[in-house]
Amino acid sequence: MIDEKIRDRLMPFVTEVNYPKGYILFSSDKLERNIYFIKKGMARAYVEDDGRDVTIWLGMEGDAVISAKGYVYGEKGYETMELLEDSVLYKISMTDLQALYHTDIEVCNWARRLIEREFVRTEHHLIGNLSEPAADRYARLLQEKPEVLQRVQLQYIASYLGISPEHLSRVRAGNKKRAK
Repeated sequence: MIDEKIRDRLMPFVTEVNYPKGYILFSSDKLERNIYFIKKGMARAYVEDDGRDVTIWLGMEGDAVISAKGYVYGEKGYETMELLEDSVLYKISMTDLQALYHTDIEVCNWARRLIEREFVRTEHHLIGNLSEPAADRYARLLQEKPEVLQRVQLQYIASYLGISPEHLSRVRAGNKKRAK
Protein backbone atom coordinates (compact mmCIF):
# COMPACT_ATOMS: atom_id res chain seq x y z
CA MET A 1 0.00 0.00 0.00
CA ILE A 2 0.93 3.62 -0.33
CA ASP A 3 2.55 5.38 2.60
CA GLU A 4 0.19 8.00 4.08
CA LYS A 5 2.62 10.87 3.44
CA ILE A 6 3.00 9.90 -0.25
CA ARG A 7 -0.75 9.40 -0.60
CA ASP A 8 -1.36 12.92 0.72
CA ARG A 9 1.08 14.35 -1.84
CA LEU A 10 -0.55 12.43 -4.70
CA MET A 11 -4.20 13.16 -3.79
CA PRO A 12 -4.41 16.60 -5.47
CA PHE A 13 -3.57 14.84 -8.74
CA VAL A 14 -5.83 11.78 -8.32
CA THR A 15 -9.25 11.30 -9.86
CA GLU A 16 -11.53 8.45 -8.79
CA VAL A 17 -13.19 6.78 -11.78
CA ASN A 18 -15.78 4.01 -12.13
CA TYR A 19 -15.96 1.65 -15.10
CA PRO A 20 -18.11 -1.42 -15.81
CA LYS A 21 -17.02 -5.01 -16.26
CA GLY A 22 -15.60 -5.50 -19.75
CA TYR A 23 -14.38 -1.91 -20.09
CA ILE A 24 -11.10 -1.62 -22.00
CA LEU A 25 -9.00 0.66 -19.86
CA PHE A 26 -6.31 0.92 -22.50
CA SER A 27 -5.42 -0.91 -25.65
CA SER A 28 -2.26 -1.82 -27.49
CA ASP A 29 -3.09 0.45 -30.41
CA LYS A 30 -3.10 3.67 -28.34
CA LEU A 31 -0.61 5.47 -26.15
CA GLU A 32 -1.75 5.40 -22.52
CA ARG A 33 -0.74 8.45 -20.51
CA ASN A 34 -2.42 7.56 -17.21
CA ILE A 35 -1.57 5.29 -14.33
CA TYR A 36 -4.34 3.62 -12.37
CA PHE A 37 -4.58 1.96 -8.99
CA ILE A 38 -7.36 -0.51 -8.35
CA LYS A 39 -9.49 0.51 -5.40
CA LYS A 40 -12.13 -2.13 -6.12
CA GLY A 41 -12.27 -4.70 -8.91
CA MET A 42 -10.22 -7.04 -11.05
CA ALA A 43 -8.34 -6.45 -14.29
CA ARG A 44 -6.28 -8.38 -16.75
CA ALA A 45 -3.68 -7.43 -19.31
CA TYR A 46 -3.47 -9.46 -22.47
CA VAL A 47 -1.70 -9.55 -25.78
CA GLU A 48 -3.01 -11.00 -28.99
CA ASP A 49 -1.08 -13.94 -30.37
CA ASP A 50 -2.11 -15.72 -33.53
CA GLY A 51 -5.76 -14.70 -33.16
CA ARG A 52 -6.11 -15.51 -29.46
CA ASP A 53 -5.77 -13.50 -26.27
CA VAL A 54 -2.89 -14.40 -23.95
CA THR A 55 -3.37 -13.12 -20.40
CA ILE A 56 -0.06 -11.77 -19.11
CA TRP A 57 -1.19 -10.08 -15.89
CA LEU A 58 -4.01 -10.25 -13.36
CA GLY A 59 -4.60 -7.35 -10.99
CA MET A 60 -6.85 -6.63 -8.06
CA GLU A 61 -7.33 -4.19 -5.22
CA GLY A 62 -4.15 -2.30 -4.43
CA ASP A 63 -2.43 -3.14 -7.72
CA ALA A 64 -1.08 -0.55 -10.14
CA VAL A 65 -2.34 -0.65 -13.72
CA ILE A 66 0.31 0.69 -16.01
CA SER A 67 1.63 0.27 -19.51
CA ALA A 68 5.36 -0.11 -18.96
CA LYS A 69 6.24 0.90 -22.51
CA GLY A 70 4.03 3.97 -22.25
CA TYR A 71 5.47 4.88 -18.86
CA VAL A 72 9.13 4.40 -19.76
CA TYR A 73 9.26 5.33 -23.44
CA GLY A 74 6.07 7.28 -24.06
CA GLU A 75 5.08 4.75 -26.73
CA LYS A 76 2.06 2.54 -27.37
CA GLY A 77 2.12 -0.51 -25.13
CA TYR A 78 2.08 -4.16 -26.05
CA GLU A 79 -0.99 -5.01 -24.03
CA THR A 80 -4.68 -4.37 -23.75
CA MET A 81 -6.08 -3.85 -20.26
CA GLU A 82 -9.61 -5.11 -19.57
CA LEU A 83 -11.67 -4.81 -16.40
CA LEU A 84 -13.06 -8.17 -15.27
CA GLU A 85 -15.48 -6.67 -12.74
CA ASP A 86 -17.25 -3.37 -12.21
CA SER A 87 -14.31 -1.36 -10.90
CA VAL A 88 -13.36 1.75 -8.99
CA LEU A 89 -9.92 3.08 -9.88
CA TYR A 90 -7.68 5.94 -8.91
CA LYS A 91 -6.30 7.69 -12.00
CA ILE A 92 -3.19 9.87 -12.17
CA SER A 93 -2.06 11.45 -15.41
CA MET A 94 1.51 10.75 -16.42
CA THR A 95 2.03 14.47 -17.06
CA ASP A 96 1.09 15.35 -13.48
CA LEU A 97 3.16 12.52 -12.08
CA GLN A 98 6.23 13.49 -14.12
CA ALA A 99 5.91 17.10 -12.92
CA LEU A 100 5.65 15.86 -9.34
CA TYR A 101 8.82 13.79 -9.81
CA HIS A 102 10.73 17.00 -10.57
CA THR A 103 9.60 18.72 -7.39
CA ASP A 104 9.30 15.89 -4.85
CA ILE A 105 12.12 13.39 -4.40
CA GLU A 106 10.07 11.26 -2.00
CA VAL A 107 7.32 10.76 -4.60
CA CYS A 108 9.99 10.07 -7.21
CA ASN A 109 11.57 7.40 -4.97
CA TRP A 110 8.15 5.89 -4.23
CA ALA A 111 7.47 5.59 -7.97
CA ARG A 112 10.88 4.02 -8.55
CA ARG A 113 10.19 1.40 -5.87
CA LEU A 114 6.73 0.76 -7.37
CA ILE A 115 8.19 0.13 -10.82
CA GLU A 116 10.95 -2.05 -9.35
CA ARG A 117 8.35 -4.21 -7.56
CA GLU A 118 6.33 -4.54 -10.77
CA PHE A 119 9.48 -5.52 -12.66
CA VAL A 120 10.30 -8.25 -10.13
CA ARG A 121 6.69 -9.56 -10.20
CA THR A 122 6.77 -9.71 -13.99
CA GLU A 123 10.14 -11.44 -13.99
CA HIS A 124 8.95 -13.93 -11.36
CA HIS A 125 5.87 -14.78 -13.44
CA LEU A 126 7.89 -15.12 -16.66
CA ILE A 127 10.55 -17.35 -15.12
CA GLY A 128 7.89 -19.48 -13.40
CA ASN A 129 5.97 -19.96 -16.64
CA LEU A 130 9.15 -20.97 -18.43
CA SER A 131 10.59 -23.28 -15.80
CA GLU A 132 7.93 -24.61 -13.38
CA PRO A 133 5.47 -27.42 -13.99
CA ALA A 134 1.87 -26.27 -14.45
CA ALA A 135 0.82 -27.69 -11.07
CA ASP A 136 3.48 -25.58 -9.33
CA ARG A 137 2.42 -22.43 -11.22
CA TYR A 138 -1.19 -23.07 -10.19
CA ALA A 139 -0.17 -23.64 -6.55
CA ARG A 140 1.84 -20.40 -6.57
CA LEU A 141 -1.16 -18.48 -7.94
CA LEU A 142 -3.37 -19.99 -5.21
CA GLN A 143 -0.86 -18.94 -2.60
CA GLU A 144 -0.29 -15.41 -3.93
CA LYS A 145 -3.85 -14.54 -5.04
CA PRO A 146 -6.31 -17.19 -3.82
CA GLU A 147 -9.38 -15.05 -4.55
CA VAL A 148 -8.53 -15.06 -8.26
CA LEU A 149 -10.26 -18.43 -8.66
CA GLN A 150 -13.59 -17.00 -7.53
CA ARG A 151 -13.27 -13.78 -9.51
CA VAL A 152 -11.59 -14.62 -12.82
CA GLN A 153 -12.82 -16.83 -15.66
CA LEU A 154 -10.93 -20.12 -15.86
CA GLN A 155 -9.93 -19.48 -19.48
CA TYR A 156 -8.04 -16.35 -18.36
CA ILE A 157 -6.39 -18.20 -15.48
CA ALA A 158 -5.29 -20.98 -17.85
CA SER A 159 -3.89 -18.42 -20.28
CA TYR A 160 -2.08 -16.61 -17.46
CA LEU A 161 -0.51 -19.90 -16.37
CA GLY A 162 0.48 -20.69 -19.95
CA ILE A 163 -1.69 -23.80 -20.25
CA SER A 164 -4.90 -24.83 -21.98
CA PRO A 165 -8.23 -24.76 -20.12
CA GLU A 166 -8.30 -28.56 -20.35
CA HIS A 167 -4.86 -28.82 -18.74
CA LEU A 168 -6.00 -26.43 -16.01
CA SER A 169 -8.96 -28.74 -15.31
CA ARG A 170 -6.57 -31.67 -14.89
CA VAL A 171 -4.26 -29.64 -12.64
CA ARG A 172 -7.21 -28.54 -10.49
CA ALA A 173 -8.52 -32.12 -10.25
CA GLY A 174 -5.08 -33.33 -9.18
CA ASN A 175 -4.84 -30.53 -6.64
CA LYS A 176 -8.21 -31.52 -5.14
CA LYS A 177 -7.09 -35.14 -4.85
CA ARG A 178 -3.88 -34.13 -3.03
CA ALA A 179 -5.89 -31.90 -0.67
CA LYS A 180 -8.07 -34.84 0.46
